[in-house]
Amino acid sequence: MCGRFTLRSPADDWCQLFLPDIVPAELPFDDPPRYNIAPTQPITCILRNATGEPRSAVQMRWGLIPTWAKDASIGNRMINARGETVDSKPSFKRSFAARRCLIPADGYYEWMKTNDGKQPYLIEPSKGGILAMAGLWDSNGRVTEDGTEICSCTIITTESNQDTAELHDRMPVFLEPENHDRWLDPGMRDTEALKTLLRPAPTDSLKTTPISRHVNNPRHEDPKCVVPV
Repeated sequence: MCGRFTLRSPADDWCQLFLPDIVPAELPFDDPPRYNIAPTQPITCILRNATGEPRSAVQMRWGLIPTWAKDASIGNRMINARGETVDSKPSFKRSFAARRCLIPADGYYEWMKTNDGKQPYLIEPSKGGILAMAGLWDSNGRVTEDGTEICSCTIITTESNQDTAELHDRMPVFLEPENHDRWLDPGMRDTEALKTLLRPAPTDSLKTTPISRHVNNPRHEDPKCVVPV
C-alpha cells in the first residue's frame, strides 16, 4: 500500500518533468518541501481535462470521495486502489475510464514489525529523482452543505517488487515518462491497455533505508522524518 509519502523536491524539479511550460512561481498553490504527506491532506496532482488543454497542476484531497458518495469520510478508506480491480470496483471504475492523474513523489514510507515496535523505512529511487505515481481523481458536491465541489484522489497500487517485498506485499504504481501522456489522456478509454501499465517497478530501481521513528507521528513535517538510523 502507500499510506505516507514525500515530495521534498522543489517545484522547479517536478515542473521540469511534468509541466515544462509552467513557471513554478505561477503555480496556484504554495509548494514547500513535504516530508510526511498523510491521507486527507491536499496533495499535488497532474492532469488534463476533457477539452484537451495542456497539463495542469492542482491540489486535491488524498482519499477518493466518489461522485455518488454522501459522506466525505468514505475517502479515509480510499487512499489506495488495487490495480488488479480498478476497472471493476464501483468506487474507481468511472475515474479509471476518464479521470486519471499523476501524483509526483520522491519517496514513500513503509513499516516493519520488530520486537521493539514498528521500524519505518523510506523507499526512494535508487538513483534519485522524482517518481510519477498512477492516480485517479473524482469530484463530489454532495458532501458539503453548500454544494461546493471537493476534488479528491487515490493512489493505485500493485504487488511489490524484490526491492520492497520484505516490507510490504503492495507498492504504488510508478509510471515511466513515455507512458505519462497516454495515462493522462481523458480520451484514452482502452482500459485493458491501461491496465498493462499497472505493474511493479523494475527490480533495483528503489532503495530502502531505515529512518527515525520521528516520522511515525503524521503531525511531524520536517527533515527529521527522513534521517537514517
